Amino acid sequence: MDQLFPPAARGQKVCVGVVHLLPLPGSPGWQGSLPSVLERAHREAQVLADGGADGIIVENFGDSPFRIGLVEPVTVAAMTLAVERVRQATELPVGVNVLRNDASSALGIAAATGCQFIRVNIHYGTMAADEGIVTGDAYETLRRRQALAPRVHILADVLVKHATPLGNPDLGLMAQETAYRGKADGLIVTGPVTGWPAKGNDVAQARKAVPDRLLLVGSGVAEANARELLQYADGAIVGTSLKTGGVVTNPLDPARVKVIARVIHGL
Repeated sequence: MDQLFPPAARGQKVCVGVVHLLPLPGSPGWQGSLPSVLERAHREAQVLADGGADGIIVENFGDSPFRIGLVEPVTVAAMTLAVERVRQATELPVGVNVLRNDASSALGIAAATGCQFIRVNIHYGTMAADEGIVTGDAYETLRRRQALAPRVHILADVLVKHATPLGNPDLGLMAQETAYRGKADGLIVTGPVTGWPAKGNDVAQARKAVPDRLLLVGSGVAEANARELLQYADGAIVGTSLKTGGVVTNPLDPARVKVIARVIHGL
């Protein structure tokens, strides 16, 4: 499969920015205007591209509380429109994450819009999440990818945020299982909740266990801790640190995007 982020192939750290979609139709926070949702997604994709990001991931972050598994058809329809607007705004690699853990819909959206990757929060193993028990379905996800979009990369979290593993699995072992048995193309290590940094030791452990896959830090990367957190990683997925005032629900701050991208690229 082709290299997802060319800078990583050259040994450079990559910065993947997040477009957190406003609440979509049917969610509790829905404000009644899909054009407004699409316009903001388009604008923020341009901010990320202009600010030096190496990729963009689109999430239905505003739809909380989330359900486990398949989302409603209206959510898939709205996200497809939003992802297409992001694709129109930039030539950067674009991915999609359908919360919570709807890899099937994410693959469908990717196939329809030409996305390069999806994120699966629980691809392998079982976690007790805020929403309930979530079990990865690598079997189904890999087969659906083969049928719909065989060139789409699967980036999978290892012991994802907002969830607790059932039992006490070793992070390194889970990284190996996710990469080699679950056949994920890349791994993501996070902190306990959105915006909280991962532990440097966790990132190092994942890298030692899986030296031959893309490894990203998926939460909490900021200007002050980027060097420590990315010592063993190929880059980061950055959301909260790029927002105005560092508040996750705020719009992107173009100045923050440029600073964080420059810091990550300089490591």
